[in-house]
Amino acid sequence: MSSDTLVTSPAAPDIPEPADSLRIVPQRRFGQWTAAVAVLALLALAVNSVLRNRAFQWDVVAEYFTTDAVLRGLWLTLWLTAVVMVLGFALGTLLAAFRLSANPVLRTVSWGYVWLFRSIPILVQLLLWFNIGALYPQILGVKTVDLLGPVTVAVIGLTLHEAAYAAEVVRGGILSVDRGQIEAAQALGLSRWRRWWRIVLPQAMRSIVPPAGNMLIGTLKGTSIVSVIAVHDLLYSVQLVYHRTYQVIPLLMVATVWYTVVTSVLSVGQHYVERHYARGTDSGSTR
Repeated sequence: MSSDTLVTSPAAPDIPEPADSLRIVPQRRFGQWTAAVAVLALLALAVNSVLRNRAFQWDVVAEYFTTDAVLRGLWLTLWLTAVVMVLGFALGTLLAAFRLSANPVLRTVSWGYVWLFRSIPILVQLLLWFNIGALYPQILGVKTVDLLGPVTVAVIGLTLHEAAYAAEVVRGGILSVDRGQIEAAQALGLSRWRRWWRIVLPQAMRSIVPPAGNMLIGTLKGTSIVSVIAVHDLLYSVQLVYHRTYQVIPLLMVATVWYTVVTSVLSVGQHYVERHYARGTDSGSTR
């Protein structure tokens, strides 16, 4: 048989190697690790500086941390935060309902309220309410000085301020609910109250809780501003002490640590509330 008549066999197809035999080489991220090491080094230096700096006087911080004056100021701060948040969101929900109303007068009034109280700094609002007696010496026959004490002024000023922001938070949460959900509830014959309570509110809370939690923490810290009108909150209480002892830094650290502890507790609570309302969603199932 001649070489011309030889039939060459077809080449064997390439058989891929088993997946187990393939070597996976992880991507090297030298930049990220370098940045992480630098951040940890700076953090260690900062912590070491705070702990070893004698100017902080941590022994004085421990001495005043649980004194009666500080604890009374802390209690007033917590009470003021709770009252302002409840009243602020109650008024804010009403304003949000006005803003979503078909009545143009209610919409305009709500928009004007939000615009006005978000435009004026909270410190200016508190000082205006504190000096309201210059404009209205008497209200319903009662002297304004006797009617509006420092704590009352703080509650009024902070509540009106928070209500403007709460109105936008609630309105945004309601608008986040798909319109089809409401139409489906109407088709099922649910009453208006049941539609809001069983359909709209649970879904709106997913959008309301995160900013509301941030507002709660912001309100807690923002109550420190009432010290300018002599309300005996946490900050004002430590100020009274260091005006007497001249230990400014350690007393400010007392207030700082207490604010940090309380905001940390509130942050943990916010996390669990968010997870509760996120049940059945992708974000809720991955937490």
